[in-house]
Amino acid sequence: MDLSGDLSLLTLLVLTAVAFAAGFISAIAGGGGIITLPALLWAGVSPLDALGTNKFQSVFGTASSALNYFQKGHLDFRPLGSALVAAVCGSALGTWTVTRLGGEQLQTLLPLLLIAIAVYFACSPRISDLDSQPRMSNGSFNLLVGSGVGFYGGFFGPGMGSMSALAFSALLGYNMRRATAHTKPLVLATNITSMVIFMAGGHLLPWLAVSMSAAQFLGARLGSNLVIARGAVLIKPVLILATIAAAIKLLLES
Repeated sequence: MDLSGDLSLLTLLVLTAVAFAAGFISAIAGGGGIITLPALLWAGVSPLDALGTNKFQSVFGTASSALNYFQKGHLDFRPLGSALVAAVCGSALGTWTVTRLGGEQLQTLLPLLLIAIAVYFACSPRISDLDSQPRMSNGSFNLLVGSGVGFYGGFFGPGMGSMSALAFSALLGYNMRRATAHTKPLVLATNITSMVIFMAGGHLLPWLAVSMSAAQFLGARLGSNLVIARGAVLIKPVLILATIAAAIKLLLES
């Protein structure tokens, strides 16, 4: 396993700065992978090494924000038990699949899905600081959304946090602060599972991953503090802009 990937010091510093920004944005609205994964590919990292390194550093950013939400009383792990198990199983299957297949079809569909999510967030009255009536039981939600988020996160990943927040808000009636907080354990379980599989296959640049992870951790801490302080006033516009920007970027690449 190549520790550095023959990257220059300047490239390492730039990627570390990108990871800080991604951690900050992802803690607020998800979508950090939209920033870091293209940056890794731009730096010349091979696709599978880029996916593995991206998953590794994303784990630390998500763990940082999840811990912050939990410590400040905005996250309850107890209702998420079966969802976490489903996410782990889905992620393992998705990661195994992507190491053997391409993601071209999903990459074509994703921009349209992200635009639909942005429109929903912009128009829905359920996206607020107040809880609303749930539309699905917790058990059904955990099985369907947990496995779906896990598979998608393991197979591809960009927009996973936005999609999860949408599901918590639209289906369980969570307010945006609570939905954002409860998204983090699912994303974390998905990314850890995927990371382990990529590492087992040797698809990781360790020194780069460690540097980006430290930056992700700090950025996510700052971003989650802003979510706790500002709630939907901050989350809704950032999430809409980040989702539309991701969709436009993927459309241009397609």
